[in-house]
Amino acid sequence: MTGFMVCMAVLAAASVFGVWHQRRNGRLTVRERDDTARLGAAEIGVELGERVTLLQFSSAFCQPCRATRRTLTEIAGMVEGVTHVEIDAEAHLDLVRNLNILRTPTVLVLDAEGAIVRRASGQPRKADVIAALGAAVRD
Repeated sequence: MTGFMVCMAVLAAASVFGVWHQRRNGRLTVRERDDTARLGAAEIGVELGERVTLLQFSSAFCQPCRATRRTLTEIAGMVEGVTHVEIDAEAHLDLVRNLNILRTPTVLVLDAEGAIVRRASGQPRKADVIAALGAAVRD
């Protein structure tokens, strides 16, 4: 089975339970699609992924940011057309303010056109990210 097929199988299972659940302990908060904001290479500094871009806002001394980086890098390597971009929140304060980023890590899932499909604060689980990828591709 290829990495893409494995991801799609996990996606099918994850979609039964919903996309990016809000954890009860408050560590992960989620918002749905935001069609008012579109991001591109001019805003994030690199080209968008062919299908999906996982945009991570991090800070230097954030331990959950490192774990999030590992998770998102692994998923981007498994699924064709998915790009992981990490942005230092302190170095991009205008973008952080415009997008109302309040904590790190915050992950924005962008579709191929740069629309924000999902937004999550806190360290996401792998299955949740894969389910969010499916939402970005479907929408």
